[in-house]
Amino acid sequence: MTRRRRSTALRHFSRRPQNTLIVVVLLLIVAVMRWWPPEVEPEFQGELQERVYRVQRVIDGDTLVLVNGARIRLIGADTPETYRANEPYGPEATEFTRQFVSGGEVRLQFDGRRKDKYQRFLAHVWVNDEMLAEELIRAGLAEVTDYPYSAAVKQRLKTRQQEAKAAGRRIWSH
Repeated sequence: MTRRRRSTALRHFSRRPQNTLIVVVLLLIVAVMRWWPPEVEPEFQGELQERVYRVQRVIDGDTLVLVNGARIRLIGADTPETYRANEPYGPEATEFTRQFVSGGEVRLQFDGRRKDKYQRFLAHVWVNDEMLAEELIRAGLAEVTDYPYSAAVKQRLKTRQQEAKAAGRRIWSH
């Protein structure tokens, strides 16, 4: 009887290192996937015109990618970050932008410089008669940027920001 117990115990013990090894390998895979750099999309090499484009995906509240691969950064609005830092209201701004462009088509309007230092196209993004930057600011999900663009548009956005601040909306709620 002692012999039978011992062999059962030895078999059970010999399986544990395998289970431990499997768990360690799985944890390593998860860790590598977590910190591995995100997939880099090929950089769009062409020029864009002021017209309607299809949206492939939303990166965050103020950046999206068109079907042709061009990255678009909103002019005039800066939303909380979600990529490297999960700032308060960042996920809400991203979801707001997703909903705003959910029809899949946006109209681009250029105003000043065409690209930023990251080679993203700088544009006002419109769906029908609504400007995405203005709606994000009105909702309290973005701040007005002070980069060079039309003074009339900048004043329009600053007015929406004052309204959002006065109402204590989202980023202005503290």
